[in-house]
Amino acid sequence: MPIVAQSTETDWVSRFADDVIAESERRAPGKPVVVASGLSPSGPIHLGNLREVMTPHLVADEIRRRGHEVRHLISWDDYDRYRKVPAGVPGTDPSWAEHIGKPLTSVPAPAGSAYPNWAEHFRAAMTEALAELGVEYDGISQTEQYTAGAYRAQILHAMKHRADIDAILDRYRTKDKPAKAPQGQKQGQKQGQKPPEEAELEAAEGSGAAAEDDGSGGAAGYFPYKPFCGGCGKDLTTVTAYDDETTALTYTCAECGFSETVLLSEFNRGKLVWKVDWPMRWAYEGVIFEPSGVDHSSPGSSFVVGGQIVREIFDGVQPIGPMYAFVGISGMAKMSSSKGGVPTPADALKIMEAPLLRWLYARRRPNQSFKIAFDQEIQRLYDEWDALERKVADGSVLPADAAAYSRATSTAAGELPRTPHPLPYRTLASVVDITAGAEEQTLRILSELDPARPLASLDEARPRLDRAQNWITSQVPAEARTIVRAELDRELLDSLDARGRESLRLLLEGLDSHWSLDGLTTLVYGVPKVMEGLAPDAKPTAELKTAQRSFFALLYRLLVGRDTGPRLPTLLLAVGADRVRTLLGG
Repeated sequence: MPIVAQSTETDWVSRFADDVIAESERRAPGKPVVVASGLSPSGPIHLGNLREVMTPHLVADEIRRRGHEVRHLISWDDYDRYRKVPAGVPGTDPSWAEHIGKPLTSVPAPAGSAYPNWAEHFRAAMTEALAELGVEYDGISQTEQYTAGAYRAQILHAMKHRADIDAILDRYRTKDKPAKAPQGQKQGQKQGQKPPEEAELEAAEGSGAAAEDDGSGGAAGYFPYKPFCGGCGKDLTTVTAYDDETTALTYTCAECGFSETVLLSEFNRGKLVWKVDWPMRWAYEGVIFEPSGVDHSSPGSSFVVGGQIVREIFDGVQPIGPMYAFVGISGMAKMSSSKGGVPTPADALKIMEAPLLRWLYARRRPNQSFKIAFDQEIQRLYDEWDALERKVADGSVLPADAAAYSRATSTAAGELPRTPHPLPYRTLASVVDITAGAEEQTLRILSELDPARPLASLDEARPRLDRAQNWITSQVPAEARTIVRAELDRELLDSLDARGRESLRLLLEGLDSHWSLDGLTTLVYGVPKVMEGLAPDAKPTAELKTAQRSFFALLYRLLVGRDTGPRLPTLLLAVGADRVRTLLGG
């Protein structure tokens, strides 16, 4: 049975579930609880955007565990305008700029894509990642909604109340020009902003685009609706006339000069501007819970303005929900940042198992920022995860940690796939590094790690083994990979003094009797102790640590030709006893 939280004082998910259930019963008693997320497939959907999904997913899943019916809506904002050609997207070039202003579903997919348009290309990768993460949701294509006329009544209502909407927006408008960027700083880049591989990944405002204008404000007045041009298909249009009675709407296009008059009561080729569209959907869908990024805390943000528009224009109620902090990335290799420098959930799932990625979002309150590791830190992260699993198994885990673990490893629908025989991630990474992924040799080494419970098949170590191998091949630079020496370093061996040669003799003498991961750990740490006249279980001192570091560096130089490398016990197992003896002069 999945572990459930016992204390709402320490478990943020349970607290929000309590609030959402109570609010849903107040607003819509007897109806399914509705939580929402929004994603714009304008490019790679990154790990910052994933918080937009995981926060309501975890709350929705807790509500399901309690036996309530809940809908998690994900609005795919594929009817948003194409704003720019994202940097570094394979299969694109500057010619894609000709599509700026069109709906994302009207823009060709990158060259070589199996999908019919830009939006579906980038949505597909996120859809696959959400399935692997166990996220249950109802997907809504905004292209389908708008072109089918689903929001026609809401659009006509917004147009009828355009002056009221304009008055709300005008409270937050400013006539100030944007400040000039300091010399050497690009427009749009904040002072001190980090490069993409180190930057915090913030989700776009809500799900739409923060830069979208408030609406058409030509000589005919303000209109909260933008038609897509019947000539060029772009939204570079201005409404020049509108009749509330007949719904006759006239617009002109600044791009191609096209102009036409249509009946808005029948016209489905356009959309409400973002700051009106979002609150309209809150009321239309009856959304109870939806989080928003910290950028919404500023006056004039879509969430703040939307709260007034949904109440004053659409007679609805703003969702409850936290503002969530940014997600940082630790050390993603540039070689893996081919998608514009923003790592995606699919990128993370190549190097870590789904429960671990879920855990990162579950264990931190939404207003707490955190980092997702693509560098060596992922090994420490897995160590922390394995330690948590041991605490869960022996019953010593704290309630909040137990709840986060349960949310990471299971959903209301059941357990997520697990690695049957989970070996330490750092060990797996070292082994596949040394063996270059050769399966027969990898199995030999891994089966010797724990003689009491030997690995019978590599499948028992998957998918963690595959994730570790992907990490080595995609995130560890070639110059940092481990290459075992082909022959012994005779010059180095001949230069050793009597003390150095004795330390190697003690190691070689103990190989057979210590040939396991734990045994070799005891051996390599114990040799310097013996050399210092200490007992094998002596506690480390500053002098002993210095002696151990010198001994380790000698072994690394003899085995891999440099001063550092994978953990020595793992390295020795990987090299094999016979070859170790050869390279150490035994």
